[in-house]
Amino acid sequence: MKKQSTLILIKPDGLKKSLTGNILTRLSETKLVIIAARVVQVSAELAERHYEALREQKFFPELIKYLCGEYHTRRVMALVYYGEDAIAKVRQICGATNPEEADSVSIRGAYGRITTRGIYENVVHASANEGDAERETKLWFRPDEIVMNLYATKTVEQNGSARVWA
Repeated sequence: MKKQSTLILIKPDGLKKSLTGNILTRLSETKLVIIAARVVQVSAELAERHYEALREQKFFPELIKYLCGEYHTRRVMALVYYGEDAIAKVRQICGATNPEEADSVSIRGAYGRITTRGIYENVVHASANEGDAERETKLWFRPDEIVMNLYATKTVEQNGSARVWA
């Protein structure tokens, strides 16, 4: 078993439906530790960078609108969890990306849906692998917003000194 971190996003539909407590309760079953949390108003730039691997998909524009909150609320809760096999544990509790294929006891199976536009409103995002976890964590958090040192940083001078991702 390997200690690792993973990014979880409670997406706009999860916040709009007041599912944050239910989702955090389910995630607590993993026995992982939350090492960062924040509520973010998602810009189109952040959403596009987050989903850059899907840029060529025909549903990409709708996906960006969804994550930016154009259909629900303009907020996302971003969290970083840490511990033994964090990625696999979180992905198991979240369930399949397609809510209709997700186990009914998973977060997506219980709370997700597919809209008439074909968008998966699947309530949460969970990093797929260690590479994605690092890339996504660095997109959503600055080094000083995480309570442990996960990745290499450097100090830069900009109106004082600040730690940034190396």
